[in-house]
Amino acid sequence: MNKNSIIRIARPTDNLKEITKMYLEGLGFEAIGSFSDHDGFSGEIIGFQPHGYHLEFTQCNHESAGKAPTKDNLLVFYIEDKEEWNQACHHMLSAGFKPVESFNPYWDVKGKTFEDLDGYRVVLQNGGWPE
Repeated sequence: MNKNSIIRIARPTDNLKEITKMYLEGLGFEAIGSFSDHDGFSGEIIGFQPHGYHLEFTQCNHESAGKAPTKDNLLVFYIEDKEEWNQACHHMLSAGFKPVESFNPYWDVKGKTFEDLDGYRVVLQNGGWPE
């Protein structure tokens, strides 16, 4: 693998349209692609075109996905600028994410944790990625 590789994080949901809308509005992502009833699965791919990561939400037409397996299933985003971080936290709330206490207290020191409809969590960490 090289530094130009792209990562796609895929996870199932029973709430495809609602979850996609939450993440588009909460994190400001863009719709990148979608598919409908492809071998019994529908999906939405979101992210930012120039970045090397995407999120993919899938919904199976014949089986329930259920909720997040633990409270420590996290996506963590580092936002160094305090004002940008405050705005991002506001967007998460406006999009319907629920603020929660982090399972790992480390994330509550400089960040905020938000839970989506499926129980998966997103941490907005107010700080830069350590060098």
